[in-house]
Amino acid sequence: MVRRFRGEFHQKVDGKGRVSIPADFRRVLETGDPTWSDGKAPEFVIVYGDHRRAYLECYTIDAANEVDEQIAGLPRGSMERRMLERLFNGQSLKTGVDETGRIVLPAKLRDKIGLDSMAYFIATGDTFQIWKPETFEAEEAAKTEAWLEQFPDDFDPLTLLDQRKGE
Repeated sequence: MVRRFRGEFHQKVDGKGRVSIPADFRRVLETGDPTWSDGKAPEFVIVYGDHRRAYLECYTIDAANEVDEQIAGLPRGSMERRMLERLFNGQSLKTGVDETGRIVLPAKLRDKIGLDSMAYFIATGDTFQIWKPETFEAEEAAKTEAWLEQFPDDFDPLTLLDQRKGE
């Protein structure tokens, strides 16, 4: 069973772009890196994407390999394959967690999402995202609230899973 990222965390970012990866996230990164062993830093992939993406999406090596396999399954030379290769492979960075549990986010990535002294980490199952806290609050929290407004106050989102059984 693949371990999943869970939780949300606020982490300080220093002037050099160093930020601690939450300990629970590091455990998932370790299990998702086929070359990781005790004493070695786990590697992972940060996809920063195009100008419309206001966050960084972080994939374990295994999860990135799954996406790569799906992209490779598209017809060679097709526009879809070329665009996905560019957006997923070209606009990404392979990195590793250092011995203190931190990563260095390059200035290009910090500038892209407007990150300064604080980063917001949120789990999204098989990936996690890094946001500027204010951007997440303004954009994503509002989307969640708008989505929930279509349901009654006693709505349990897990009931949506029951609907998929009948498909």
